[in-house]
Amino acid sequence: MDAEQWNKEQARVDDVRSQLKARIARDEPLVSELKSQVVGIRSEFWDDVTVNLAESDDRIETAVSMKQQAEVLSERERSHRALRSGLQKMRRLLPAPYFGRIDLVEDGTDGTPEPVYVGVASFLADDGETFLVYDWRTPIASLYYDYGPGAVRYETPGGEITGEMTLKRQFSIREGRIRSMFDTGMTIGDELLQDVLSRTSSSQMQAIVGTIQQDQNAIIRNDRERLLIVQGAAGSGKTSAALQRVAYLLYKHRSRISAEQMVLFSPNPMFSSYISSVLPELGEENIKQTTFQDYLELRLGKRWRLEDAAEQLEAVLAGPEADEEIRLRAAAIRSKSSVRFLERIEAFASGLLRSGMRFKGFRLRGRVVIARGQLEERFYGMDASIRLPNRIELLKEWLLEELERLETEERDADWVREEIEYLDNEQYRKIHKSLSRQRRAGADEDESVLEERLLRAEVARRTFRPLRRLAESLAWVDAAGLYKDLFRGEHAADAEEERWSEIGSRTLSALEEGRLLHEDAAPLLYLTELVQGFRMNTAIRYVIVDEAQDFSAFQFHFLKRLFPMAKITALGDFNQAIFAHSTELAASAWLQRLYGPEQTKTIVLRRSYRSTRPIVEFTRSLLPDGSGIEPFDRPGELPVLVRAGGPEERDRLLAADLLELEASAATAAVICRTEAESRAAWERLRRMPGLEKLKLVTKDTVKFETGLLVIPAYLAKGVEFDAVLLYDASADAYGEERLRKLFYTACTRAMHVLRMYAPGEPSPFFADAAPGSYREANPARS
Repeated sequence: MDAEQWNKEQARVDDVRSQLKARIARDEPLVSELKSQVVGIRSEFWDDVTVNLAESDDRIETAVSMKQQAEVLSERERSHRALRSGLQKMRRLLPAPYFGRIDLVEDGTDGTPEPVYVGVASFLADDGETFLVYDWRTPIASLYYDYGPGAVRYETPGGEITGEMTLKRQFSIREGRIRSMFDTGMTIGDELLQDVLSRTSSSQMQAIVGTIQQDQNAIIRNDRERLLIVQGAAGSGKTSAALQRVAYLLYKHRSRISAEQMVLFSPNPMFSSYISSVLPELGEENIKQTTFQDYLELRLGKRWRLEDAAEQLEAVLAGPEADEEIRLRAAAIRSKSSVRFLERIEAFASGLLRSGMRFKGFRLRGRVVIARGQLEERFYGMDASIRLPNRIELLKEWLLEELERLETEERDADWVREEIEYLDNEQYRKIHKSLSRQRRAGADEDESVLEERLLRAEVARRTFRPLRRLAESLAWVDAAGLYKDLFRGEHAADAEEERWSEIGSRTLSALEEGRLLHEDAAPLLYLTELVQGFRMNTAIRYVIVDEAQDFSAFQFHFLKRLFPMAKITALGDFNQAIFAHSTELAASAWLQRLYGPEQTKTIVLRRSYRSTRPIVEFTRSLLPDGSGIEPFDRPGELPVLVRAGGPEERDRLLAADLLELEASAATAAVICRTEAESRAAWERLRRMPGLEKLKLVTKDTVKFETGLLVIPAYLAKGVEFDAVLLYDASADAYGEERLRKLFYTACTRAMHVLRMYAPGEPSPFFADAAPGSYREANPARS
């Protein structure tokens, strides 16, 4: 780039920043003044409203006065929000107003190229029409990500625009100074990516839109299919693209979609904290974030002691694969997470229209007032064409009417007279208020008789209130009993799943103890909803599922029914499918059928950006089909296998490496196989000099922090660290094929440094690694 071009571009940066500073200086006092006005109006609202309710005309005047004051407040609040939003965008632009430029000649014009500068937000000149910077989400900005110089086209609300791109230029600008600038072709230049990727990690994911790649842009701007499946290699930018997609959709549909109409299902609360700053950095509000476990707890937590996914995985990893208990548990997880089991439950629910429905009777003071048999008789006495949830609704209406009738009957019972003696003073005052009202209304009934009648009604009403609540909540539908039926009798005999009899026996034992295993939670809730009717949230328009490979068929079907108006984006990596119930996203036939092939699109991200080339070349060689993963060409040191003479030497060597890395790495993570191993490692390592502040991350950790950490591999998914130190890379820890993906997941968390410690014979996975993709260090023999 010659000096003349450089100086010209720097002069434009200076000019744009000058206009930004002037606009910020103009708007800051306006925002402050409007805020003061809003606070003042709120605090003095009733002082400025004329309140007079004596006459009808006065009441009208009061209503008009309140309406006028509310309208003034609303107008000031809108003005304040709009001006504050614009001010925040200008402040974000000030250090680096833009990161890209394209020159476009639109077809049908005079052939003069129009320069288009792309940044994190739009900025107009004082005339209100000339774009000095275009928001990266505008239709024309898509050209920067999707094309190189040559023929181009893009969609606008008014139709398709075609033309020719004559220049594509990228900038790295910091605090108003151009650090680097280069003209490029199709892809975002490696120089810019090298700069971004060589930085150290932080406690929160960064919102970087200047390096979005073409395949990532396809994810961001897709707004057609109901289901968008993204299968991406570790470090391919899946989550970043998903959050940028949210920001794009909020921008595109800003007149009809708000952040409250989007929800993100993340793997755990710590991950939610890690990504929480991305959308605010992009100028948008955070969307709702939750986990599927949170939803299960909401729906089932009052009735059951729920096992979560982490506890389930810990149970499976607690012993060798050959252990009979481990084999049976793994078989149960696979079976209960399968499409076959889902179809069995759906067929079972359909059969309940003919027979097998289970109900609970209603008891009052130790005696049955509505028997199960009555409920069954009415249920099966309905028209055969009525759907299952509709029958339940009709039965509920009958139950409420029947309870009202029984309540009236019970008022004359002897027990009611006895209960009157136990009414407290407050209840007596309530009765006497009612008595006074009826007396004023002209009731001619004897006062003592009227008092007793009211007291009896109050006692009966209080006694029947819990029964009415049970009726309203459908607690009389024995969903747990129905689920148990799948594991006993003829239903168990018909099952084709492996070892179903043994699985059923263990399942029934857990349910009898009030425990709900993780693999049972979604199927039980799915059956419950099939019977009672699905709860729906029609307000949600977009659902993002991260680590979607860890979602079962039941969970995906649940999301489809729970959010019937929503489009779903499912992001994941089957190579990190560490749970027994995992879903192969790109190759799953049942997932393709969820909305149908015509409403489903799959995008595969093959390039890995997180780690250096040596780390990616090592980790991809661990996988049978890892050759499809493309490393970004960022140099770095080879991964290191450290052979130690035993656990004590391993701890000493690892501690020394941690202290050495602390000076250069923002985050260095000691990754262990399980939480139990993590806690034991943390206890040993933090006793060593200099490691007293070593942090332990558990499933209860809600905030991701930088520094020196110890963390289980499954909690590290989706997060990245400057350095990863694999605590035990021996054959004792990772000797079984089922642990290959867990080993891969742990290693792919490393950005710059990967060291693996084997206090014994190394894992057999090293034998599969590409020759020369790692080096060995043997301090014991050096």
